[in-house]
Amino acid sequence: MKRVYLALACGIIALGLVHMAATTRFFAALTQSALWFLGSGLAMVLTGALNLLNRSYGGVAPGLRWVSVAANAVMTMFALTAGLVGRASVVELLVIVGLLAGATVLSALPHSVIA
Repeated sequence: MKRVYLALACGIIALGLVHMAATTRFFAALTQSALWFLGSGLAMVLTGALNLLNRSYGGVAPGLRWVSVAANAVMTMFALTAGLVGRASVVELLVIVGLLAGATVLSALPHSVIA
């Protein structure tokens, strides 16, 4: 389970980095929309990093585990809503929501289960 959690966290980080890099492709100028798009990628990267911290230290820092669960749950709902509003394809929705929902489930498990 710990390897799956690692893969999900790294996948979230990678997707966030791709999202940030795509900002210049989708926006010709620095606009408010471009900054929000970039910020969404940054939020994904930080969520992935939080999952890496939880994976390593969640057993000795229970507060970290609950913050990680909350961040994953909020990001899952945000990604689902943004995807639906932005008319993302089914594959795009499955990738991002799958990564975040999987991380939500694994982050909620007791540390001894994912060890």
